Amino acid sequence: MKFRSFKGTEVAEVGLGTWQLGGTEWGNVSEEESMRIIQAYVDNGGNFIDTADIYGGGRSEKLIGKFLKSCDKDIHVATKLGRREDDGNGWPQNFTYDAIKKHIEDSLERLGIQQVFLDQFHCIPPEQMASGAVFEHIEKVREQGLIKHWGASVETIGEALTCLKYDGLASLQVIFNIFRQHTADKLFKKAKEKDVAIIVRVPLASGLLTGKFSRETEFSAKDHRNFNADGEAFNVGETFSGLPFKTGIQLADKVKELLPKVPMPQAALRWILDYPEVTTVIPGASKVSQIESNVQASELKPLSDDVHKRLRTLYDKEIRSMVRGEI
Repeated sequence: MKFRSFKGTEVAEVGLGTWQLGGTEWGNVSEEESMRIIQAYVDNGGNFIDTADIYGGGRSEKLIGKFLKSCDKDIHVATKLGRREDDGNGWPQNFTYDAIKKHIEDSLERLGIQQVFLDQFHCIPPEQMASGAVFEHIEKVREQGLIKHWGASVETIGEALTCLKYDGLASLQVIFNIFRQHTADKLFKKAKEKDVAIIVRVPLASGLLTGKFSRETEFSAKDHRNFNADGEAFNVGETFSGLPFKTGIQLADKVKELLPKVPMPQAALRWILDYPEVTTVIPGASKVSQIESNVQASELKPLSDDVHKRLRTLYDKEIRSMVRGEI
């Protein structure tokens, strides 16, 4: 595993996303398998785990907390806040200072730690980010020592650029992959200039870039790749990067033809890691074997310039126009 600097802290360039450990949007992942997945990630040199307070209503954070109790290694946990509903109330109640502090304290309790490495606003309304008040609130909490850094997970480039206007922002979490290449064009240079870390989510386009799906593939009722395939439940970009599933299958086949002859998930992750502005990429895993595959991307040689150029040409000519939702 190779490491990159996150505001002076060395974090694994291949992190672990744990949305799936919530057990509510990716189908069921048992507690036992969840613990094996986290252990396998750490055993393979990983030290950066991303979660959120709403994943499984706190289940993901609790499982990570259980693991941390018996782990003697330095693990950097990033969580998120802002989408929780208390007693049926969410926005805008979530964005007061008191609510932000309470949600951070609740995450700390579930994680069983005194300070979280990174807390991120979880794709909150653009108008809340533009007002700047939420950033003042979370900075105040940071000054109290409950979090080391704060950042924002965003849906669009416009939201990311809004966040970059505020001092104290440590990171931006964005959707970036072979099916979402334009993110680098408008954002990465500006983030680097402000020393803002880039965390990449949805790196395999919800599995499309593993090359393992066919047009006949079906997903369980509890899997977001079923109930959010067309953006019915939340932002369409979070599922298949906004591509219609069957179109994505066809495009994934074309991508595979351009990649080197290594497992497609590893090559797709390597493509992301070839961007030096990326601090860490956070693929999820519902099996230990997926962990073992993902971390090997860190050991691959960078893809050739020719491969990058061919993939960009494919993106510009055939992929970008198919991506749905505001980007």
